[in-house]
Amino acid sequence: MRPSGRKLDEMRKVSIETNITMHAEGSCIIKIGDTHVICTATVEDRVPPFIKGSGLGWVTAEYGMLPRSTSSRMRREAASGKQGGRTVEIQRLIGRSLRAGVDRLALGERQITIDCDVIQADGGTRCASITGGWLALRLAINKLLDSGTISTDPLISPVAAISCGIYAGQPILDLDYSEDSQAGVDGNFIILESGNMIETQISAESTTYTRNELDTLINLAEKGACELFDILKSAQS
Repeated sequence: MRPSGRKLDEMRKVSIETNITMHAEGSCIIKIGDTHVICTATVEDRVPPFIKGSGLGWVTAEYGMLPRSTSSRMRREAASGKQGGRTVEIQRLIGRSLRAGVDRLALGERQITIDCDVIQADGGTRCASITGGWLALRLAINKLLDSGTISTDPLISPVAAISCGIYAGQPILDLDYSEDSQAGVDGNFIILESGNMIETQISAESTTYTRNELDTLINLAEKGACELFDILKSAQS
């Protein structure tokens, strides 16, 4: 029995509200259970120096958790003068995951920055950030298309991310914090709508896993991603 009472292959409730800020070219708040993340997209007519003059665009990301997004107050990373290793790892993951679904030549020499701010955390913040970040990116691209700034849609495919793991000896979908903190195996799966995998992060926390268990986790991830793609489509309409 999962702490939440969910079935092994049951996701938490997912809701998305779009256009939540007046200034960002694309914005949404994504809620996956008690994990809530604000995602905004900013379009700039510049690219990093290492691709300047190449004709290619760039999608990057920044990620952060607010001080009371968890049960006790965390110190702001800005107060210490640098980002923690976990933050850097996650924002790099978000950026490369979203770039996998973008035709950077069609985007042209412009940069889109996805900001993901966790306002409440209960497990799966990086997955929620990637999924919500793609929607914010989609909304920003729609504005570029509507204004005639670009003529070809550079988004190749929607991107979604979901966690799966082994909890109490059972493979489960979409871990909340109580499950994640006690999972024997913990994994994150980033998937294109075509079913192609962008990245998988699976680690044995307190136990190893078999090839059959890995296959089960992948099947669970594909099921969860399909549900997320349907929700992303509904959020755009």
